[in-house]
Amino acid sequence: MKKTVFLKDIKAGDKVDDFFLVAEKNSAFSQKGTPYLNIRLKDKTGEMEAKVWDNVERLDQMCKKGDYVYVRSRAVTYRNAVQLSLLDIRPASPAEIDPLDYFPTIEGDVDVLYAELYAYIDRVKDPYLNRLLHAFFDEADFREMFKRAPAAKGFHHNSLGGLLEHTLSVTKLLDFILGHYPALKRDLVLAGGILHDIGKIREFSYEGLVDYTDEGRLIGHIVMGVEMIDEKIKEMDGFPQQMALELRHIILSHHGALEFGSPKRPKTMEALVVHQVDDLDAKINAFQEFIKGTPDPASSWTPFHRLLDRYIYRGQNEEEMD
Repeated sequence: MKKTVFLKDIKAGDKVDDFFLVAEKNSAFSQKGTPYLNIRLKDKTGEMEAKVWDNVERLDQMCKKGDYVYVRSRAVTYRNAVQLSLLDIRPASPAEIDPLDYFPTIEGDVDVLYAELYAYIDRVKDPYLNRLLHAFFDEADFREMFKRAPAAKGFHHNSLGGLLEHTLSVTKLLDFILGHYPALKRDLVLAGGILHDIGKIREFSYEGLVDYTDEGRLIGHIVMGVEMIDEKIKEMDGFPQQMALELRHIILSHHGALEFGSPKRPKTMEALVVHQVDDLDAKINAFQEFIKGTPDPASSWTPFHRLLDRYIYRGQNEEEMD
């Protein structure tokens, strides 16, 4: 069955019978001591709170976090927000679900973007770095994971395909900057930009809810990325040790500071420029997505962004300036 109702379109009073993804579920008690369920439902347009007031014990068994479900419900208003009052829940079968209905995806065509990123590999003239890049991007399993992976769980480029979109953007910016700073090692910078986040294909799981894998939580994409590069380099004869050292340093330092997860701070010009461009692209995307996701014609400012620790000025539209 094709999903027909999306959360962003639901209004108070609507009857809502459709498929959703369970993003969160927990039990609670009313002030009278009556049990109920708090469930947060998700699709590609956002998330919405839902409540189960009746048949709580039975419906509690129907789903858990990360499950796809079919619900019968009605939309109500509570504290000036729309939420769903769930009347019934059943598990959805795989045949009833198209995962693209439940996760935001990037606007661009991933095959086109991948081809564009792939073209930068042939601009890397050093034979060792060129072979290293091809060793990753020619591999079918890596290619499919890289096309699908998000770049983050929540902060920036968190749509399916976000890792590809972010990596291509970083690579384009680096290519531009290299023309201004001829002292930089061009091939090393491009290779570092293309490879800086490859560990994210293992850091996140994204078949159900986007979440961290055990390896992602315990080790993280920076160290995993270095391990992946080391594995490929070991398969290559004669890879220069100094070049491998400087490439590892770019990956290890691209978050810029210890408190942001980098084991090392940038200590080469090449590492510094990859870090700065990575940080710039991530924050520009975070600004753009937060402004787009919190429209409010009555205010020139967004709500407070907790991770960026600031309000963001969205500016005045043309009608306000006339």
